[in-house]
Amino acid sequence: MEQINHSVRIIDIAQENAQQRIDNFLRLHLKGVPKSMIYRIVRKGEVRVNKKRIKPDYKLQVGDSVRIPPVKVDPENALPSPKLNSIKNLESAIVYEDDALIILNKPSGIAVHGGSGLDFGAIEGLRALRPDARFLELVHRLDKATSGCLLIAKKRSMLRALHEQLRQKTMKKQYFALVKGQWDKRDRSIREPLLKNAQDSVVKVSPLGKESETRFKIIQRYEGATLVEASPVTGRTHQIRVHTACKGHNIACDERYGDNAFDASMKALGLNRLFLHAAHITFFHPVLEKNMTVSAPLCPRLEELLTKLQRS
Repeated sequence: MEQINHSVRIIDIAQENAQQRIDNFLRLHLKGVPKSMIYRIVRKGEVRVNKKRIKPDYKLQVGDSVRIPPVKVDPENALPSPKLNSIKNLESAIVYEDDALIILNKPSGIAVHGGSGLDFGAIEGLRALRPDARFLELVHRLDKATSGCLLIAKKRSMLRALHEQLRQKTMKKQYFALVKGQWDKRDRSIREPLLKNAQDSVVKVSPLGKESETRFKIIQRYEGATLVEASPVTGRTHQIRVHTACKGHNIACDERYGDNAFDASMKALGLNRLFLHAAHITFFHPVLEKNMTVSAPLCPRLEELLTKLQRS
């Protein structure tokens, strides 16, 4: 139930919103408001739950009373124009869709959402393409430079079900990564704790970090490089990129964790993006009541590079 009081909204939480983080809840009710502004009004105490201050990761409970302050947003600038090429191209990047779910083959170079100086990301682009959609929310994240399978829920029940699979680690993701050097076939799993720097988001291996694990399988060897399949067991920031780099097998053209000489050799062959691609994702579809594996093809530029490496 929602009440309007001098532009301040008071929303009583029902079962369908239980266990949702307050920041994600606010993003739904403050369409077009930058994520940075949402965090700011939470930190300043303008958003209240049961008349008390809360943190952005607070999980809503049935019966909570949420106070949402008035926030001014120019509706003309709330979403990007669907006529932009980068937005129009998202339609053809959809590899699967039904009434509850979209799976996007996210292009490299597009963030999953706007904020931090970005006007828009993939989710804002899809909302612009589907103005009549009542609900479109990211199920998980991909780095801006990483391409491949990205899940977007079209129903809250689907979002909750997939989030539970992520928590239970029953959702499986497989990435393709081209790395420096010859991968040792004995390195089937890397378990190194990862610590994220709050100031610059750089991640490093540290005993103070969170437990992390990535499993690896060799797909193809080349001169000076190996194509590997990486399957993250945990979901830490930059996990695959840091786990490969800590073994001396930096991913090709990784601007943050890369190897300059290796990157130069790959750029000479035409590579101009990070070679990390979310190729396959396996999950249980709660509506269809079956396990699904959806794949996203490599972009032509990555395919062309592998062809050149094969010939060399």
